[in-house]
Amino acid sequence: MGQKITIEPVTRVEGHGKVTIHLDNDGNVEQTRLHIVEFRGFERFVQGRPYWEMPVVVQRLCGICPVSHHLAAAKAVDVIVGAGTGNGLTPTGEKMRRLMHYGQIFQSHALHFFHLASPDLLFGIDAPPAKRNIINVALEHRDLAIQGVMMRKYGQEVIKATAGKKIHGTGAIPGGINKHLTEDEREYLLNGDEYMDIDKMISWSQEAVEFFKDYHKNNREVIDGFAEFPSSHLSLVRKDGALDLYHGVLRAVDSEGHKILHDVDYQDYDNYIEEEVRNWSYMKFPYLKEFGKNKGWYSVGPLARMNTADFIDTPLAQKEFEIFKNYNGGKPSNKSMHFHWARLIEILHSAEKIKELLSDKDLIEGELVIRGNKTFEGVGLIEAPRGTLFHHYKVDDNDMITMANLIVSTTNNNQPMNEAVNKVATKVMAGQREITEAMMNAVEVAIRAYDPCLSCATHALGQMPLEFEVFDFNNNCIDRKFKG
Repeated sequence: MGQKITIEPVTRVEGHGKVTIHLDNDGNVEQTRLHIVEFRGFERFVQGRPYWEMPVVVQRLCGICPVSHHLAAAKAVDVIVGAGTGNGLTPTGEKMRRLMHYGQIFQSHALHFFHLASPDLLFGIDAPPAKRNIINVALEHRDLAIQGVMMRKYGQEVIKATAGKKIHGTGAIPGGINKHLTEDEREYLLNGDEYMDIDKMISWSQEAVEFFKDYHKNNREVIDGFAEFPSSHLSLVRKDGALDLYHGVLRAVDSEGHKILHDVDYQDYDNYIEEEVRNWSYMKFPYLKEFGKNKGWYSVGPLARMNTADFIDTPLAQKEFEIFKNYNGGKPSNKSMHFHWARLIEILHSAEKIKELLSDKDLIEGELVIRGNKTFEGVGLIEAPRGTLFHHYKVDDNDMITMANLIVSTTNNNQPMNEAVNKVATKVMAGQREITEAMMNAVEVAIRAYDPCLSCATHALGQMPLEFEVFDFNNNCIDRKFKG
């Protein structure tokens, strides 16, 4: 008797999605799919709006990563106003935006690891749902919870100082930035108080990396043996191969580390990347044209960035990068749970970058905006917390948007997340006649490692219940379980 298992919604992620798992008559996994069930439509309804609205308008895609959309859109309209592809900004414009971006990376990674992922690590994938949440993290691991909350707060304070507001700010404008950092803001971020101190943030970031490495040492079967599969990896890198979360060229490597996209100008991304539509998801499936739909898919995000970069230009993060690379024999890691390891290395790197930038006088003084010759098309890319984010706009003679194409980070990770779901479901559900809550959570853990923003929208308020149904071959529901 075949079965259809539905997990809806997927919990402890941003947005709404569901998973369907089809079992054959012997109880083996026959097919798995991660469905994105929301439709946003931003690419259509921004058409007819003036291009200078884009850095503000597109932030409404997401209440967790608005800064990423803000900056990607600003970089695209920089090209339209003739300010180049990111390197053409004034020193003040470039550095203020970078500070804003590192604040975003820092707060978003802290939110994901401490609030969404750590309950699975601290209490176990098969722990009762009532135990596996941030409340119990705070009750039983108080210091860790305080670090998570205060690290996120610090990142938000960086965003407020550079963008004007913690959420949906206006700091980045076409061709630059609309404010300097004040001396008071800089002093607060450097030495504010016990918890608002950049050296404290660096120290806590190091502790977070050590926490994960210690956990990894004692739980290798969870971290190494969970949802591992060969994948290509794509990200921006600096022209010299360094990790660069704000700007660079596009690079991709295969599962063995061989370059398959050779540091190309991202203004030409559509020469290399295509998007496929499938009838069971509102989220598209990007792939590298050269390799086709079946073999050209890739992953993005912290793990992909560790796999594509040659080095990191901050000393503490570089040391951890070397440990990470040596553990994987110098080759890319294809282990989904290594996303958490990579994420924490990036937290440390971001903290180091924030300290470096706060010492730069260009934040306090200097020209804010630059203009050049107008063009009618611009592409902006940035490494958002969840991965490479694409914004592409065309405008007419009246400065109105005529075309918009957005490839958000989670869209780039669509196929890898589906692969991870299949890998875990096949492992934990094969031959099982009774589906347990722990099995359901194992599938969610695989998705959660990617830190997906499934609709790139704000969190739902209130409960996020999970309904889990098993159907027979006649599509009759023969079992139903609920979470939340």
